[in-house]
Amino acid sequence: MAVKVGDIAPDFTLPAQNGATVSLKDFRGHKAVVLYFYPKDDTPGCTAESCAFRDQYEVFKDAGAEVIGVSGDSSESHQRFAAKYNLPFILLSDKGDQVRKQYGATAAFGLFPGRVTYVIDQQGVVQYVFDSMLNFQGHVTEALKTLQTLSK
Repeated sequence: MAVKVGDIAPDFTLPAQNGATVSLKDFRGHKAVVLYFYPKDDTPGCTAESCAFRDQYEVFKDAGAEVIGVSGDSSESHQRFAAKYNLPFILLSDKGDQVRKQYGATAAFGLFPGRVTYVIDQQGVVQYVFDSMLNFQGHVTEALKTLQTLSK
């Protein structure tokens, strides 16, 4: 069952590119979270999407949100990807795609990793879901629009 607007975002704990473990619940009550699932490090679409998040990262921070990217790649792969493109935010390794499946962030009949972004407010409630494999910039612009609406 896919996570949808109004749901409490399921908690998880995953390893980050820096070796730390990150839990979604750590942000609850402190920051909104823009959680984006992407298929694979260092591929053209995923690089375009991640760099778009990078380019607007300060705007996300100013809006009181943390950006977190998730894919099935290893922490080491994430570390290389983040270093190569100067990605300032957290990348989490979801080996086996367990969290992706929990959120329902799959594409093509649930067979392939999808490109889905969730905007989660400070209370842990999903406020927006954007699902598009090809509109890389849309993930960033739609998340920012949602955060700006929440802060009013």
